[in-house]
Order: sequence, then structure tokens, then C-alpha cells
Amino acid sequence: MAQGQTQRTAKALTAALVRSALVPGKYHDGGGLGLYLRVERNGARFWVQRLTIHGKRCELGLGSPPRTSLASARDCATENKQMARLGGDPLAAKQVTQEAVLTFADAVERYLDTKLAEFRNDKHRKQWRATLDTYAVPKIGTKPVGAIAMRDVLRVLEPIWTNKTETASRLRGRIEAVLSWATVAGHREGDNPARWKGNLSEMLSKPSKVAKSGNHPALAISDLPRWWRDLKVRDGMAAPALQFLTMTVARSGEVRGMIWAEVDLDAALWVVPAERMKMGREHRVPLNAAAVALLRALPRMEGSPYVFFAARGGMLSDMTVSAVMRRMQEAEVKRLDMADTAAGREVSAEPRGYIDARSKRPAVPHGLRSTFRAWAAEHGVDRDLAEMALAHTVGSEVERAYRRTDLIERRRAMLESWGQLLQGKWL
Repeated sequence: MAQGQTQRTAKALTAALVRSALVPGKYHDGGGLGLYLRVERNGARFWVQRLTIHGKRCELGLGSPPRTSLASARDCATENKQMARLGGDPLAAKQVTQEAVLTFADAVERYLDTKLAEFRNDKHRKQWRATLDTYAVPKIGTKPVGAIAMRDVLRVLEPIWTNKTETASRLRGRIEAVLSWATVAGHREGDNPARWKGNLSEMLSKPSKVAKSGNHPALAISDLPRWWRDLKVRDGMAAPALQFLTMTVARSGEVRGMIWAEVDLDAALWVVPAERMKMGREHRVPLNAAAVALLRALPRMEGSPYVFFAARGGMLSDMTVSAVMRRMQEAEVKRLDMADTAAGREVSAEPRGYIDARSKRPAVPHGLRSTFRAWAAEHGVDRDLAEMALAHTVGSEVERAYRRTDLIERRRAMLESWGQLLQGKWL
């Protein structure tokens, strides 16, 4: 389905469909309520109802999933239609209600409507909404924004402050920003209960004191060939996505958001636009022979621009790719346990499988970039080449201003050697 196209379904929407990956467009629910789900290019989703009010055709926003479920959207749409049929104005009633009592969930929506355009990439936008929707809205979403106090913010933060410290710290800042907007907009008064200094700092431990190491668990270089062989026999679209991520040492979001228009197979080149890069700069990625072969063998879905597409044509989720590595780890541990049992040995209680040598935690996709960096350092690869491959900033601002090349061909040779390592041919 082309982007922006309306998707008319023969049957009503289902909760499972609403949760699934959907390409941008409009998905009608049927039933005569004028209800449909709008999916934006950046992945944002909104319930919208088309309704005739006093002879004029209008559109009413009914919230966003998952905070507003399909059942809730239908109930609201039914009430609106009944009100309009009796001569009322549901749009005006909604506006009056919002102005009278602005809930935290409403404040989040209105703040994001204003501020989302300022965020530099889609990943940042989605993270902002996701953390608020996951942790804050379920606990304080229905509370009037003017009544939110420190105890309410603590109720959100305390359950995750020690085990998800980085997420909790970012969440605190986002709650503070929403409440700051609400104060300036005249919906609340007084101090901001989510402020850190001289406020929450007295109630919660410093993030630096409780946060676990921020390093992503990395695969040992010696385990790479065996892990690579296991990966290549995995089914599903997430497995080749993880293969491509490994060969290019790109970030998960860059690979999952990759579209065919960014790729030149004949030139063996992938150009990631600036808006999809963490550093906000265009990044050229040379493709080794194996990466080109992988892309040429991939199926394509009509109407989906994505190279590695989800079941319904949308972008793969980060969890889908991570799940491949998790299942590989589980299978490897099971294999080792069975081997011990078959040999009459006691099954080891120590962490093993595809784990990080230092933290003893199972390796994750982002950790593969650390594995590459370690390999590059141990084998004398030029530091700037390795850092450029990882899309890191190299050199001072002056040095970058005078550099006229991104060393694409030297990086191509480096990634060919990295590909040989994956095949077990260069250890």
C-alpha cells in the first residue's frame, strides 16, 4: 500500500491488528462510526472519527493506542455519533472538557504536538512518547495536571529507579518538561514536582550511584564464527537484518529503517540520510560482497519501502531483532547443558553461551559494534577508519572541516576483512 493511501478493511479492526506493524495510511474500522486509525510516516498512531456536526463534516481526534484501546475508541465514537444525531456538538464538548480539566495524558499529547518537530530524528520522537506511555501515563495519566505532586512523580519513578536507572532518569526529565509546559500554559501553578535539584534529589539516589554499567554486552571475538554459523540458519526477516547489522556494524535503528531508495547494489553502497543518523549527518556505508549478496537475495513486499520489513510491511521493531540473539543464546546454553549431561558431567551453573567476557551477560545486537571495535584495535586497523565505520565523530572541528573524504574505499577493504572474520577465515 502506498504511503498515505486509505486501507479499507472488509472487516472491523482487531486489537491484534492495531498492535501490529502497519505501513503509513488510514485503516477504517467499519461499523458506520466513521472511526479509523491513522498511521504516520514516523510510526505515530492516532484514532480519528469523521462525523457530520450541524451539517458540517468534521474530524475528531480520539487519542492514540495503546493508551486509548480499540474498545475505548469505539465507545467514544459511539457517544459522539449519538450526540451529533441529537443535535449536539461533540467537538465543542471535547474542547470545553479539555480546557476545564487537563489530565497528564492530555498534557503529554498537547506538549508533544508542539515539541515533536524539534526532535532531530524519528527514534528520539518515539522514545519520548514510549517512555511516557509505558511508565507515566498508566499511573498518573488520568490525574488533573494541576494536582500532580512529588508523591505522584515518585510513584512513577521509584519502581524503575535502581534497575532501569538511565530510562528512569530520562523519564524524570520528560515529566518535568511536560509539567513545565502545563505551568506556562496556565494549567497548573507552583513548583515543578519533577524537578531534580533541591527536590527529587533529596528523595532518590543519584543516578551515577545506582546505575549499572552502560556498556552493551558484547560477543567475544573468538565466538564470532560459531555465532555467525548459528545466525545464518535462523528463519524470519529479523535474522538477515541482524546479519546485515553485523556486517555493516550499523545501529539497529539504521538497519531497521533502511529503505531500498538508500541502496545502490551496483555500487555496493548504502547511504543513510542525516535525519536517520544519531549524529545528524549523512553516513555512507560500503557494502562487502556478502552484504550485497544478502540484499540481492531478499524478497520485496509490494507497497513497503523497507528492506527488512515486518509481517504487514512496516518497520521491524527493535525487540524483534534482539529476540533473535536471545533465542540463539537460549539454544546455545541448552546445547551445552545437553552435552554435559550426555558426557556424564555436572551441568555448569556459570553463565555461558554467547556472553560478554567481562559482565557475563548475554550479548546483544548493539554490543556487536563493540566486538568490531575490539577486533579493529587488536588487529592494527587505523583508529579513524574504525570510528568512521561506527559513524562516530572523528577529529576536532577544524580537522573535520579540512577533511575532504570519508575514506570510503579503505573502509570497504576493512569491512571485507571483518566479513572474513565472521566466516572464520581470519582469526
